[in-house]
Amino acid sequence: MRKIPYGKQSITEDDIQAVTEALKSDFLTTGPRVPEFESAVAAYCGARYGVAVANGTAALHAAMFALGIGPGDEVVLPPMTFAATANCVLYMGATPVFADVCPDTLLINPDRVRERITTRTRAIIGVDYAGQPGDWDALRKLADERGLSLVADGCHAIGASIDSRKVGTLADMTVFSFHPVKHVTTGEGGMIMTDRDDFDQRLRLFRNHGITTDARSREETGQWFYEMTDLGYNYRLTDIQAALGTSQMRRLPEFLARRREIAAFYDNQFAGTPVRPLAVREGVEHAYHLYVVRISDRDRVFTEIRAAGIGAQVHYIPVHLHPYYRSTLGTGEGLCPVAEEAYRQILSIPMFPTMTAGDKEHVVKTMLELA
Repeated sequence: MRKIPYGKQSITEDDIQAVTEALKSDFLTTGPRVPEFESAVAAYCGARYGVAVANGTAALHAAMFALGIGPGDEVVLPPMTFAATANCVLYMGATPVFADVCPDTLLINPDRVRERITTRTRAIIGVDYAGQPGDWDALRKLADERGLSLVADGCHAIGASIDSRKVGTLADMTVFSFHPVKHVTTGEGGMIMTDRDDFDQRLRLFRNHGITTDARSREETGQWFYEMTDLGYNYRLTDIQAALGTSQMRRLPEFLARRREIAAFYDNQFAGTPVRPLAVREGVEHAYHLYVVRISDRDRVFTEIRAAGIGAQVHYIPVHLHPYYRSTLGTGEGLCPVAEEAYRQILSIPMFPTMTAGDKEHVVKTMLELA
């Protein structure tokens, strides 16, 4: 039986060569390839700084540290996301507050955000769910009105834009992930984009144990002295991973074009059928990390399409329904009814650049037979 995963990396001989050269170099970590990768992503997005870290979760954690989030603070965020978006707030001893999503896009609803803001709120995290940028203009206006910081969880959305403004420049900090199913991979990896000097400095401190200098900078200056000025983590990305990331960035336009081509095919084939894709906002150029549809009897369809060799997934269980959040924060059904209803219907179907015409047709044919 032919197996089609829901997502998959694309690795070329150029990628392998880049990694091989890094392995043969003097630096396997804290070397020149990390800043090269950071510069490549920052230049692509139009941001001043990129700070590479070990994974997308580390990037979210670092962003909360850079903001100074701590005990007694609240951060408003959507439930329709991976748990790490909320977990990063808990890591800092603060409280995540869930604001419901828009029914057509499953992006955070600015009106629901406004309702959740209290005197303890310090920041808003928006999630560019599936690769579609949220309503960042409305979120920025709200954040500015209330004196709040704005963070974009853009882990699905590198290469997406609103009115030609790229994700990576729409919030105070934007977080990316380089997991293998994402647009660009480093195996595991993440990055935070920002235009602010102070955030850049705090992010770099945090990823390196809270220590003021790293091994390479001490080697270059001939100095041994360093100080730990804050409690940080070892969240560094290696030069091996960075070499792969820089090579992959050269193919990002190709990856995006291919994902959009597949999405357009799906849109056309599912029009007027029981398989209902999520809406795309006006002025948005979607990055299509995921292609999410609503469908009746989702659990049956999931089981049967997996049995047919198609690697569908569900993204996501709303975070406030996870057992840990129920027991720790007392969250549960009824808190975010739009996300809860969508969760019972949504299915992510295969979306990756190396899908063949036969793969696409098989997915569509099987979905329509099961719908």
